[in-house]
Amino acid sequence: MKTIALFFTLFLILSCNQPERNCTDFKTGNFKFNYLVDGKEHVGHITRTDDLQIETYGTRVDSSEVRWVNDCEVIFRTINPKSMAERKDIHIKIITTTADSYTFEYSYVGEVAKQKGEAFKVD
Repeated sequence: MKTIALFFTLFLILSCNQPERNCTDFKTGNFKFNYLVDGKEHVGHITRTDDLQIETYGTRVDSSEVRWVNDCEVIFRTINPKSMAERKDIHIKIITTTADSYTFEYSYVGEVAKQKGEAFKVD
């Protein structure tokens, strides 16, 4: 009986291994990310401060207000939206981190469909 209890305890401990998430390391800084347009890969850049994020996609620049929900989740609101789609806030959740990158999922606030991405710290 003790063997079964020990096995069950070890199983619980080993199965509860959570991915590393040092989200505070990525709250501010300069980042790069890859994205696709018409099947061609491009590199975008992000500069994030405590309350502002500036994203550069080729020649396009977007600025958003930053509001952290908790250490690993943030809401972005476009400062000067030019379309109805840009008026929708974006929710990002950091899923895992490494020393110099983070994997995240994102969606418009209130929508179920989520996309995934990865950003790399460059400073």
